[in-house]
Amino acid sequence: MDLLIFDSLGSTNRYCELLDLSMVGEFTVVYAREQTAGIGQRGNCWHSAPGQNLTFSFVLKPVFLAVGSQYMLTKAISLGIVDWLATVLPAEQPVDIKWPNDIYVGGNKICGVLVSNRLQGGQLAASIVGVGININQTVFPDWVPNPTSVKLITGKELNLEESLKGLVGKLEARYRQLHDAMLCGSDILDREYLSLLLNHGEECTYLYHDKEVRAAITGVNQYGHLELLTAGGDRLVCQMKELQFTEYHSRQ
Repeated sequence: MDLLIFDSLGSTNRYCELLDLSMVGEFTVVYAREQTAGIGQRGNCWHSAPGQNLTFSFVLKPVFLAVGSQYMLTKAISLGIVDWLATVLPAEQPVDIKWPNDIYVGGNKICGVLVSNRLQGGQLAASIVGVGININQTVFPDWVPNPTSVKLITGKELNLEESLKGLVGKLEARYRQLHDAMLCGSDILDREYLSLLLNHGEECTYLYHDKEVRAAITGVNQYGHLELLTAGGDRLVCQMKELQFTEYHSRQ
């Protein structure tokens, strides 16, 4: 891991986007103690109090992934974050993956992931992965929806740079597993991801195109679209902006 540390950046993702990625090694990590213009999913702002959380981005070159399978990278990253959280949270505390790219603990959001892929000649040439994970922050603005942090859950404060190294280690392990799984055709990552997916198999209320619908999540397809079965027996395949969660059924 090559680690670049900054006291303050507007956005670690935007910093990586300005790099010549052909000259940057995999798992080059850009970490900002303060991020003043963090980017969330759909262009939303990512709030993080200075010096209290982990806000970082890193570069990957997943040329072994077909363009149509690029969401597998998000699955592997999500599993790596869950792996690390399992080392710092109580064993009885369930951690869930909320589609498309958030991590929840007890129905509250602790982490967001943003993956930006670059294509070249019909294949993935490089990916920039941004991670924002709440570590020591305990007070959040009112506009931040249902946040939580490691400290709110455990009462303990973590060393951020030690936590970053541990987290990146888990991410590297899952990335290697993804590489091996794609070469041998294994579906182990798909199965594990599905077992941790928030609301999977539970009939819940969602907003689908701004209308309430009762449905159960049945899976996520290779393109990263959420698949659901409605109470009336209809099958839905949803892209990011088509569906909103209004209920959270965490695993017990």
